Amino acid sequence: MNQKIVAVNQIYPGKPSGSKFKIAQWMGKSKRIFEFGTLRELDFELEMRVRIMRAAILMNKSGAGFATFATTRCNEKYWVLTEHGAIVLKPNVQPETGIEDIFVNGKKYAFECATAMLIIFYKAVLDSIDNAVFNRLFSGLKLYDWQYDEDLDVQIFNSTEFVPGDCVYFKNPDVDPKTRHWQGENAILLARNIYFGHGIGIVRGQFIIDFLNSKRKKNAEREAYLTDVIAVPNFKYLSQFKATEARTPVPFLDLCHSSNLIVSEIGTKTYLI
Repeated sequence: MNQKIVAVNQIYPGKPSGSKFKIAQWMGKSKRIFEFGTLRELDFELEMRVRIMRAAILMNKSGAGFATFATTRCNEKYWVLTEHGAIVLKPNVQPETGIEDIFVNGKKYAFECATAMLIIFYKAVLDSIDNAVFNRLFSGLKLYDWQYDEDLDVQIFNSTEFVPGDCVYFKNPDVDPKTRHWQGENAILLARNIYFGHGIGIVRGQFIIDFLNSKRKKNAEREAYLTDVIAVPNFKYLSQFKATEARTPVPFLDLCHSSNLIVSEIGTKTYLI
């Protein structure tokens, strides 16, 4: 097979964007297999991961509260709240307007952590593709638990090799029945052992575990722990809708620009090694 090795500075000629470059390094050192049909797909995933992290930080600052399904609330100017706690976009509202409002008027919203993760994913997609395409793909948007639009196509799999932008899951097996909503916590990995968990904030992993342990039943024997479950949007599918120009610039960190990461193109596929 025709094999081509490409150094990372060939992917980003000149001075590479710090945050994307750091994630590429992280992926290169991971035991996970990352497969790309083109370098464009690779760049889109790196960009999306940065935007997922940014959306998580923005949600933390938004003032959006944590709530059970029974106590969920939303801005009724754009959304309808169902009796089951689902947040449904009004027919005359564009999806981009509804998603952006959550980050602008966060204090009018409260939802549980799974819904928060999907909102973060939608925001990252919105900032990565053309507005008109986003509105077409996600018309009739519904925010509820892990029920997501087919065009987001969340990929759920198992691995202990986490990468920034991954949504991971902390499980609390001996949760107090009176606080079942703390049976676990979905969180976005932002940096090594730094996570955003809705209702908890941006903290170290041990803080999330300690918090969940405080929500266990009497005489609990099992401690909360970080599972190997990972959830991410379907980057490859979404890459076909990449915006010609990003809607908003993402602030990149000025990081080291040297790396042993290489990209191997074998046939029509690209691999990080």
